Amino acid sequence: MSKYYFEKIKRLHALAEIGLEYNTISYDVERYQEIRDICLEMLEKITRTPVADIIPVIEERNGYRTPKVDVRAIVFNEKDQILLVQEKADKLWALPGGWTDIAYSPGEVAEKECLEEAGIKVKATRLLAIMDKQKQSMPPAFEYVYKIFLLCDKETNNISIGSETCDVGWFNENELPPLSLPRNNEAQIKMMYEYKRGERIDPYFD
Repeated sequence: MSKYYFEKIKRLHALAEIGLEYNTISYDVERYQEIRDICLEMLEKITRTPVADIIPVIEERNGYRTPKVDVRAIVFNEKDQILLVQEKADKLWALPGGWTDIAYSPGEVAEKECLEEAGIKVKATRLLAIMDKQKQSMPPAFEYVYKIFLLCDKETNNISIGSETCDVGWFNENELPPLSLPRNNEAQIKMMYEYKRGERIDPYFD
């Protein structure tokens, strides 16, 4: 099944959740429940993932689905190399970052993730881009995701692996390692270099 239909099923599931939260007519509630169950069954078959594992990821209990937010830190060194970490989850490489946490601003998340994943202290200084993951030629995911890219100035030079990473390093623009595509792709990193060279000024958004 194409990415288009995968996203449509997720959207239909979200609408069913909203209907279940705000509708009090028993007939309608039963139909929304049936729609939601059909969506879960289709997602199970498409992804070969048990429904029990899908529900905690895609369902919210406040009745109104909103996108999850992923923050990525952009850190360069004096040689114009970009900082990447090798994820333990798939052994592929990504910009330091992750889901936003309650009580943390996007800048604080970027700084925290750099310290936890790459052992480096940084200061978030500039918003570079806000991207809709669905519009960025990235693999389909259960979550609907907004990605925030923040430029960070390094305050220390040492780097080291963290609990979720198995390697960390600096890479040239044209010598990137195999990337963790659910987290970032080459086009996104190329865009960050355009900001570095001054070819882009204003923040990008979808």
